[in-house]
Amino acid sequence: MCLLKIEMIERTKRPTFSQSALTFNWALQMVASSCWVLSVFAYGISTVGDVFQLAAATAWTISNIAALWETQKEVAS
Repeated sequence: MCLLKIEMIERTKRPTFSQSALTFNWALQMVASSCWVLSVFAYGISTVGDVFQLAAATAWTISNIAALWETQKEVAS
């Protein structure tokens, strides 16, 4: 009987399909934003436009990290 209760609790802690999709989407967003940041450094920062590109890419990366943190808080509760 105890094993059955533990199994039921573990099933409820598993992420749903939509939560898993959010994590998959997050991973792809993180790859894209990180590549954007790296490309700015690869090409060099020589103009004001490059600074804006770096600011946008960094903001996107930080936003992705914050979104994952919020998702993890929702899964835990």
